[in-house]
Amino acid sequence: MNIQIQEIWTDLYLELKKFISGKVKDVDTTEDILQDVFLKIQLNIHTLNDCTKLTAWVYQITRNTIADHYRKTTNSIIQIDGVDLAEQDSEEPLYHSLNNCINQKINKLSDKYKQAILLTYLKDYAQIELAEELNISYSGAKTRVQRGREKLKDLILNCPNVETDSKGNLIAYEPPKK
Repeated sequence: MNIQIQEIWTDLYLELKKFISGKVKDVDTTEDILQDVFLKIQLNIHTLNDCTKLTAWVYQITRNTIADHYRKTTNSIIQIDGVDLAEQDSEEPLYHSLNNCINQKINKLSDKYKQAILLTYLKDYAQIELAEELNISYSGAKTRVQRGREKLKDLILNCPNVETDSKGNLIAYEPPKK
């Protein structure tokens, strides 16, 4: 495979910079991530078997590098696509604005289902983006979201403050009295 890194840089630099800046919203961080991406390309170009998939391969490296950046960041508020996210160490969860009952139900989910629900519904990740973020297959992401939704629905419908019809559909909710 005879692909020059300079050619990739020339062809994709501006496009990748715009993509990254749309995710991280910070000029310096964008430049740092962009440099990391091109370093990873340089170090791993020999693993690309099909030149026709170069752009997809580069974007996958870019998405993974952005995700790595956020995994390394601790004890701060991060903004992705306009949504402020509290780190896991924070006392206030991302979904703090939801009703306390729903928060409790979300917290009862296993981590993998909780993560799938929060990323897809509160951060508006498409399921394909969820798959890339979690490094799982697209069908795995779809299944995880579907099962998480079912588990959350079951938890909510079993709440004494919730009224359902004969088919199990939610028809009324009464907030707990304070």
